[in-house]
Amino acid sequence: MTHRHIILDSGPLGMVTNPKASGITLDCQLWLESQLQQGSIILIPEIADYEVRRELLRVSRQRSVRQLDQLKAALEYIPITTEMILKAAELWAQIRQQGLPTADPNSLDGDVILADQTIITSQQRQQEIIIATTNVGHLSRFTIAQDWQSIN
Repeated sequence: MTHRHIILDSGPLGMVTNPKASGITLDCQLWLESQLQQGSIILIPEIADYEVRRELLRVSRQRSVRQLDQLKAALEYIPITTEMILKAAELWAQIRQQGLPTADPNSLDGDVILADQTIITSQQRQQEIIIATTNVGHLSRFTIAQDWQSIN
């Protein structure tokens, strides 16, 4: 039996690291627990870790940083490789040439890096990977992306 592979974008990843979860953040944590119970393989991409971690450090949320570290240890972590960065640069240039940017021209554009981490990981594993996100629009241009709430 093949298990569903889900890669967390920074939106859901930030919500599941909140130690004082309520409302939608609690819903997201319960969703993650449910996915794990169903046997889904949950992946944390390095770019999402970076985006969440930098904000948690900026606002001095040490408990949330510890939660993030615990998740990294418990789930599968996908580091950024040179291949991923090189392919992300190509993807970034292509979408700019098409007039379809996903971020300001001077930004790092984490969406392109996340999309490329997902594409390459999916190819390496020969397994479809869904990005669980709160930002379907930009990411779905490149790969399968769904609002985390719609992934059952």
